[in-house]
Amino acid sequence: MANLRDIRNRIDSIRNTQQVTRAMKMVAAAKLRRAQERIFSTRPYAYRLGAVISRLKEQLDATEHPLLQKREQDKSILFIVVTADRGLAGAFNANIIKKAEQAMAAYEAVRKAGNLHVLAAGRKGHDHFARRGYRMVGDFRGVFDRIEVETARKIVDQAVDGYLNGTWDEVKIVYNEFRNTIAQNRIVEPFLPIPKKQFLTPIMETLGEGDAQADSSGSQAAADSIFEPEAESVLHELLPRYLHYQVWRVLLESNAAEQGARMVAMDNATSNAEDFLRNLKLKYNRARQSAITTEIIEIVSGANALETG
Repeated sequence: MANLRDIRNRIDSIRNTQQVTRAMKMVAAAKLRRAQERIFSTRPYAYRLGAVISRLKEQLDATEHPLLQKREQDKSILFIVVTADRGLAGAFNANIIKKAEQAMAAYEAVRKAGNLHVLAAGRKGHDHFARRGYRMVGDFRGVFDRIEVETARKIVDQAVDGYLNGTWDEVKIVYNEFRNTIAQNRIVEPFLPIPKKQFLTPIMETLGEGDAQADSSGSQAAADSIFEPEAESVLHELLPRYLHYQVWRVLLESNAAEQGARMVAMDNATSNAEDFLRNLKLKYNRARQSAITTEIIEIVSGANALETG
């Protein structure tokens, strides 16, 4: 009977866990819908803003703005790594941390010299790199509890200030780009200096292909852009906004990817719990049947013993 009681306790425990995972899946699905709406409205603007910056750079000398100037030697580097604040999202955090560490491996000499810095947006990334002795910049744990434009502004200001005063010579940003509910693109994107050619992620490339099709069909004029006022003034005005908006897009991409990963992870957990319950119920019924059979045999044996006695 003790065995039956243990099985019942396990069934109750797994059933309670299943209710939690099912609820978390529903919450993640609701958050994902909102996150998708935000990122789908953000991407076209981010792409077009990058395209305008590229056209401006073609018309101007890149050395005219400090954020466009490439240093002769990268003696110091900053990695902005965007993870989640919470777990229970499958391999979401582990995969992007692994991607960041692979990118950092190319700068091992810089790290040994103590010049590799990490700005981690998200608790999981911050805790991981802090425990391993990386030089941490700022504290952006808990940013995904409520995503705000001001957070992106603070990250950019810290990255730009360090770049301009020579604390680091290069800045890269590592994040998950939302592809669909079951997959993400892990991106290592150059941030500073702003690359000469517009950096396109797999998703951004599809937006660029759409523009190219529009140009070839004649629905969009393929002419040189005219800037008013002069291109130099427009460039100086747009560059800070471009950087702020890029980080804002990255935060939204990571948030949407996180919710998609969590929804899939909780759906798998719910399905696995159902499989466990099915097996445990079968085991419980077999044990119960065996216990009943044993009791019947004992009763029959006792009755026979009384008759023969």
